[in-house]
Amino acid sequence: MSFATSAILLAFSVGDLPAVNALLNAAATVLLVIGYALIKQRRETAHKNTMLAAFSVSVAFLACYLTYHLSPGNAMKKFTGPPPISYAYYAILSSHIFLAAAVPFLALATIYLGFRDRRAKHRRLARWTFPIWLYVSVTGVVIYLMLYHLYP
Repeated sequence: MSFATSAILLAFSVGDLPAVNALLNAAATVLLVIGYALIKQRRETAHKNTMLAAFSVSVAFLACYLTYHLSPGNAMKKFTGPPPISYAYYAILSSHIFLAAAVPFLALATIYLGFRDRRAKHRRLARWTFPIWLYVSVTGVVIYLMLYHLYP
């Protein structure tokens, strides 16, 4: 476990981790958008550092997510919204889960290509990785808000 993850877990109880996860997803969203803007400005070093920060935040999210869901008594929370809203919720949740499973592999491959200075392949893969990763980060926050605040 990384130092950052340990610090997060010490500062919060396990019951606080869904909110921490939403904050980490929001931070990843902001970092991804900043990283995108930086590369459009051709600021490669700043882009690299920002994208590595986004990856680090996502790794911290994964550690907190697993900690929460593997802790005793933290079964999956049931969505309590009405049927029309629940259909949208489960559609968002399903696409989020499916794409979230791909993000670590896509992100690692994209980072690897960037570090190896294989720019053409890095750019081609990043055109897929970025929107998927951004979607997963944004929908992670949306799912949290729907599950814990709109329909608790």
